[in-house]
Amino acid sequence: MDPLLIIALVVAVVAAAGFVVLRRRDPALTGSVDLQLPPSPAPATDDSVEGDAAEDGGLEALPERVARPTAPKDRDRIEQRYRDGLAKTRGGFVAKLASIFKSAPKVDDDLRDQVEEVLFTSDIGTQTAQTLLDQVTGALDRDDVADADAVWGVIRAAALDIVDVDAAPQDFAPDPGPYVLLMVGVNGVGKTTTLGKLAARHAAQGRKVLLVAADTFRAAAVEQLEVWAQRVGCGIHKGADKADPSSVIFDGIRKGREEGYDVVLCDTAGRLQTRTELMDELQKVGRAAGKAIRAGTDLPPDAGAHDTFLVLDATIGQNALSQAKVFKETMDFTGLVVTKLDGTAKGGVVLGICDELGVPIRHIGIGEGIDDLRDFEPRAFVDALFFDEESA
Repeated sequence: MDPLLIIALVVAVVAAAGFVVLRRRDPALTGSVDLQLPPSPAPATDDSVEGDAAEDGGLEALPERVARPTAPKDRDRIEQRYRDGLAKTRGGFVAKLASIFKSAPKVDDDLRDQVEEVLFTSDIGTQTAQTLLDQVTGALDRDDVADADAVWGVIRAAALDIVDVDAAPQDFAPDPGPYVLLMVGVNGVGKTTTLGKLAARHAAQGRKVLLVAADTFRAAAVEQLEVWAQRVGCGIHKGADKADPSSVIFDGIRKGREEGYDVVLCDTAGRLQTRTELMDELQKVGRAAGKAIRAGTDLPPDAGAHDTFLVLDATIGQNALSQAKVFKETMDFTGLVVTKLDGTAKGGVVLGICDELGVPIRHIGIGEGIDDLRDFEPRAFVDALFFDEESA
């Protein structure tokens, strides 16, 4: 046989053997899917739509093991992070107001009309626009207010009054424990990602955390929560595929108590607020949580989850306010989480949400990192919202 032909056959055999070994070592070549982090999403825009893809965002910021979030070292860092996260919102109605005040030679009816137009065409909602306008009108009617800067100050003070909603302190060590949180909202707002970041925060503070994957109708949500559990180093409870979410919640809370967890964070299936049957199912989830929490205790019959947070996507503007109103009719939530504020000019909706619902905002999302889920601080928010970069 020709020596060259023999060499070619040997090379072919070796290459084939190497490919077989590679197939055995690399699941991607065998057709199986290994659990990997999703690719970095495209930058958020004001045209963002709801959907599972949006819900899966946020994991790209995680390292192989979650770096524990650290508390800001000083006030300057908090304020700077708020300013950075709200940069696009400042480019919305706030920038328009600032432009009016800087160009107005004096306070007069023309200025009042311009302010009214900006407020009523913004994303803060008509009720909140009227609230702010009433404050401005009252200021203009007083003799001691004679310049635009003073009116600007009145608007800032009114905004702070709106967002500074009384919030009861959270008790993460109730008796009996564990502390239970339900996370609700429509698909795509960032429920699962927010829950993972909260898990990282609790773990960093020394609490034993259990994640409950009750979004059983979307496999990607369960897998995403598993990744968070692995990286945060906390426990996870999940049911069978398509299992009844209420039963998963009940069993998860019971497991949390039996195994000595301090905190149980429960993900729920996304609910389209216009679907009555889905909203009814959400009420069932709430009842199941209460039943599990009360089991074997002397708690009153109306005791339920210690907190229920509604997650809203700031990029959809006033639609977020509409969602919140419908959810409030269905479920008594104790706090709000407003996500994606860094990717939109519609962050003024926060004012409308606080004004019309009277529910405290507990956290805001101003970035994709672990530390970018911030505790909502009314004064820091307003200072950042009305921050004048030119005069800084």
